[in-house]
Amino acid sequence: MLEHGLQRRDIEHAILKGRVEKRMTHDMRGTRYCIEGPVPDGRLIQVICRFHVSRDLLIITVYALTE
Repeated sequence: MLEHGLQRRDIEHAILKGRVEKRMTHDMRGTRYCIEGPVPDGRLIQVICRFHVSRDLLIITVYALTE
């Protein structure tokens, strides 16, 4: 996140406005989701996340696709 100059609001925006590009189901810890979406400044990012057993959304990594 920091390396790409992203903040929490950017990740929230991408999750709400983006779409699930890929479901990675071959992980014994649970299904991971790759969400691709825009941030307010127009860049496109990917968010890799999964749902934790407590039903919280766990953000694994975030990176910018465009600069």
